[in-house]
Amino acid sequence: MSGAVLWDLDGTLVDSEEYHWRAWKETLDRAGVGITHQDFLASFGQRNDAILAKWLGKNAGAGKIEQIGNDKEERYRELVRHEGLLPLPGAAEWVERLHHEGWRQAIASSAPRSNVETVLDALRMRPWFQATVSAEDVREGKPAPDVFLSAAAHLSTEPHGCVVVEDARAGIEAAQRAGMRSIAVGRNASELGADLAAAKLSDLPSDAFSTLLAGPAGNQRPVLRK
Repeated sequence: MSGAVLWDLDGTLVDSEEYHWRAWKETLDRAGVGITHQDFLASFGQRNDAILAKWLGKNAGAGKIEQIGNDKEERYRELVRHEGLLPLPGAAEWVERLHHEGWRQAIASSAPRSNVETVLDALRMRPWFQATVSAEDVREGKPAPDVFLSAAAHLSTEPHGCVVVEDARAGIEAAQRAGMRSIAVGRNASELGADLAAAKLSDLPSDAFSTLLAGPAGNQRPVLRK
């Protein structure tokens, strides 16, 4: 059985956490705004406008939010281009395998489109995806389901035929609200409430995607560990 796989990008296909942290810290330091690493971790899966509205406070205007967000993302892309990125364990193998098995695949990210394109170029994964949906393409970011519903529409696939792969609680909630199956990956995968959870993509069984698509959504399976 095959359908569509909708991939989050940061923290799911690639470990870009350190670059994002450095970019946020440098940009906000220049703006005279202090954040902690815990503040940063709590922002995972959200769009910049939502993140900065919290960090800058109620008096921050839309222009300032947009400028700081743009400066941060430009610094992030510089780090990616200059220092490079590698896919997380199992990421490249799964994306290529699913492609050859006939699954349609899309990136469904809260990041700006320029970031998505920069990362896909760095990973050399562009040929395996039929669509990309980014922050500019939807009205509401995760945990709203918009990004996943848009990606499914681009792939001409109904929500019940999609499996979402995510590393953030907001992303798993968005998948559930879209009526899609979900796989959580990462250090906190077991806490996110997905249908299947694993520390690494390389830990997933060979039938992980086909089995999820064949079964009912919301029926959480055991966490996989090695």
